[in-house]
Amino acid sequence: MSRNVPSSRAFQPRFTLTLLYFFAFFFAFCFVLVAPELWRVLDTVPHGPGQEAIAHEAARNALRPRLGVALGLAALATGVGIWTRKLPGLRRSA
Repeated sequence: MSRNVPSSRAFQPRFTLTLLYFFAFFFAFCFVLVAPELWRVLDTVPHGPGQEAIAHEAARNALRPRLGVALGLAALATGVGIWTRKLPGLRRSA
């Protein structure tokens, strides 16, 4: 026996979308916080097999103290996006 589901109760994965937006913002902010250090490594370290290892270590050292900042900014950006109804998929219908 099949049940008719009212159209107003359609499945909307808001929690999943919220997590996806949060992690997208988190990775974007991590990249923004690490990019200047990676750019410095690109400019100062000669190209070669050791450049990737130096860049990896520089990125890790640059991000480690700023990880809380990236988490906070990601939470803030996600919250503001939800509050202002700018994030697609998370807008509540009136």
